[in-house]
Amino acid sequence: MKKNQESWFTLEITVDSEAIEAVEFALNELDALGTEINHLGKKQTETVCVIGYFNERQNEKIVQTQIIEALRIYDFKANSVKTISWSEIENKDWLEEWKKHWQPTKTGKFIIAPTWSKVDAGENDENPQNREIIIRIDPEMAFGTGTHETTRLCLRAIEENYTGEMTFLDVGTGTGILAIAAAKMKSKVQSPKSKVSLNTNFSTLNSQLSTLNSIWACDTDENSIVIAKKNAELNHVRDAIDFYVGSINKNTPAFDFVCANLTADVILPLLPLLVEKARRKLVLSGILKTQESSIAEKLRELKISVFNVQTDGEWISLLVDNG
Repeated sequence: MKKNQESWFTLEITVDSEAIEAVEFALNELDALGTEINHLGKKQTETVCVIGYFNERQNEKIVQTQIIEALRIYDFKANSVKTISWSEIENKDWLEEWKKHWQPTKTGKFIIAPTWSKVDAGENDENPQNREIIIRIDPEMAFGTGTHETTRLCLRAIEENYTGEMTFLDVGTGTGILAIAAAKMKSKVQSPKSKVSLNTNFSTLNSQLSTLNSIWACDTDENSIVIAKKNAELNHVRDAIDFYVGSINKNTPAFDFVCANLTADVILPLLPLLVEKARRKLVLSGILKTQESSIAEKLRELKISVFNVQTDGEWISLLVDNG
């Protein structure tokens, strides 16, 4: 998001109410800065308007292709969408909308909150275990605010399965929320002097990682890494996380805990590597319920028949637990 941008664009899609989530998925795939649902004062059974916010107008053909693909994934027909239109709004209107509509999101012990909101996380509780963990996100970085079901599923898996002594890799980090969550769960943040240098040869790192308790996060989108670093700084854990642009490959070191909040089509070809690089825990998310069988089949091909499935709305996460 460009701080001094004078205006923004909204993509308004009128759709049958049962296909709301499919359209929201399409907007997220188009890298919308945020989404909003307007029920137009009608009953829940009628059409609604789903609004996506963008810093520039998107290519019409790409928009239509993405919407049709999302409807197909969710098993809806193309005529579920009634109208598609673009509008331009002033910058001040966008910021005000966020202040009105973006409220803190709670997932277990984690609270994802904008910088301006006041949150009671039990800081005065004498037992540290009872204190909730606040992750602050700047409103200028609206994409990936932790409200989506896939992020909530990953946060739940981290809370229930990650311990501070584990090394951690976040594949497809986006705005960095999952890596930040892991860093804030540690009892102590690593000092800069103890960090691993990303210039070190990958082949020498496995033994170092086991003693340095490193948290790494990667994304193929360079802008996402810029945003993730800023969010880590905002949460005072920048020195605990190594960010890099790219993905995993055969030279990537193994980690105790690997989290991949991607999409099924990205996960499937990466799955052999993800399994190989996860020593103890592997969390897969960004997967629709209808896509579970394809992921499960691939896991069985990799000799993994036992895994835990969690559900949130139309989305699932899979946890492979190697102890």
